[in-house]
Amino acid sequence: MGFAAWLFLSSVGLTLIYGVMRILNIAHGGFYALGAYSSAWAIGIFLSSGGEVLYSFLLIPVAALVAGTVAGLMVERGVLRFMYGRDEVLMVLVTYAIFLILEDATKLIWGTESYVAWQPAFHFGTIDVFGIPYTVYKYLIISVALIVGAALFLILNKTRTGKLLLVVIEDREISGALGINVTLFFTATFVAGAVLGALGGAITAPEISVLPGIGAEIIVLSFAVIVIGGMGSIGGAMIGALIVGFARAASVHLYPPAELFSIYLVMAAVLAVKPYGLFALAESRKI
Repeated sequence: MGFAAWLFLSSVGLTLIYGVMRILNIAHGGFYALGAYSSAWAIGIFLSSGGEVLYSFLLIPVAALVAGTVAGLMVERGVLRFMYGRDEVLMVLVTYAIFLILEDATKLIWGTESYVAWQPAFHFGTIDVFGIPYTVYKYLIISVALIVGAALFLILNKTRTGKLLLVVIEDREISGALGINVTLFFTATFVAGAVLGALGGAITAPEISVLPGIGAEIIVLSFAVIVIGGMGSIGGAMIGALIVGFARAASVHLYPPAELFSIYLVMAAVLAVKPYGLFALAESRKI
């Protein structure tokens, strides 16, 4: 469950951006890495200066918010706004180039050595479940994933802003003609997706060694999650994360060398039955 919650947090921003903007954002892995580095760096400085471990938890969402907002605004306003309406394959290439730039940016800012900020992950100790110890921090990640999922559902379905966003998703041209600021919705959506990607990295930082290359790993797993769940579907991302999480857990238990292969096997099996994913959004056609 902990792995599935982490996967959902790391991939929900990717599916949100695709659902609204129809952009398969490869740069999402760069946002994840920026969040992880920012969180580990901030926690390290705070604790080394004598700060309490309990208060370091506040640095995780702050690091994600700052890193995701700054990077998201720079990417969307600086590059992507000039590319809207172009071929989707071209957008993939552009976001891949941005991902490479973000990878180099993290090396320029934080260097190539690993950052370790383990203290928050073990601050509350462990809990035994059927004789297996799990850190309480994993349950915190699960709680955050549930809160994020519920918040996105309520915003999209129960608020005026969410309903306007659904109109933008359905038809951008009509939305603009009705007076809806489509550009503002695009920018806000991309920044929100970047912040969610950075949150996935920031909340994971205390459990891993943060080093160059973590962004490439997460973009592959996130792509598997949203393809299984249906690209653009928030609920699908949650179900996809659960499926990938259980598939990985089963393979690690039964045959560890097949850990990565099991994820692609499940993805292939789902696509063979549902070519657009389990909960793919309906595509409108203009006649």
